[in-house]
Amino acid sequence: MKNEKINKLIQHLVGISDTPQKKALGFGVGVFLGILPGTGPIAAFVTASFLHLNRASALLGSLLTNTWLSFVTFIAAVKIGSYLLRVDWQQSLQYWRSGKIILPVILGYLIIALFAGLIGYLTALIAIKLIRKK
Repeated sequence: MKNEKINKLIQHLVGISDTPQKKALGFGVGVFLGILPGTGPIAAFVTASFLHLNRASALLGSLLTNTWLSFVTFIAAVKIGSYLLRVDWQQSLQYWRSGKIILPVILGYLIIALFAGLIGYLTALIAIKLIRKK
């Protein structure tokens, strides 16, 4: 039953008259915003509307990565941000209450979100083009 719903959603997204690039970019933007804490489906929808991207694919990308993935990526964000700022990541975690962790976390999440958004875009673009050939 779930596979049928997923297949219908995929067919609907592929069937929308937007270009594959707009659909894939919408998905990538949704993934990017879904990973960043404090953003999500509403931000993805508004951003996709503002940039004239596919709103449905942006929502889908955001929903696939929103909330649950940001908890998984928290430690990675702290480690990446701390590494780039040349700060010990374990020390950053100890400074949680003082606010010194904010910059490493923001930087780490931005790097992770950009990478995931790019991967999401490329994956969606390839998938859309493959599905259209069928």
